[in-house]
Amino acid sequence: MNLDLNAAGEKRLLQLNELDELRMEAYENSRLYKEHTKKWHDMHIQRREFKEGQKVFSHGAVEITYDGKGTIKVNGQRLKHYWGGHFSKEKSTVHLKPLE
Repeated sequence: MNLDLNAAGEKRLLQLNELDELRMEAYENSRLYKEHTKKWHDMHIQRREFKEGQKVFSHGAVEITYDGKGTIKVNGQRLKHYWGGHFSKEKSTVHLKPLE
């Protein structure tokens, strides 16, 4: 009976060690995933250029002034430049020749 208790105790210790190793492996995989995700996110951040005198608020909020209509605050990361003016709606075709 004494041998069975010793064997059961050793088996339980081995199981606990294996469980601890699995936990550490999961922690390492989580850390690697977080680093990879951060690199990907940082690569896809778009740089914005704003004019001098434009107000910039904390956390990237930007104040936009409309022509006599007042001002609003928007998220600077979602702000896009407006290309105003006249655009031709006619389609054009460019024919390319192969190099000889």
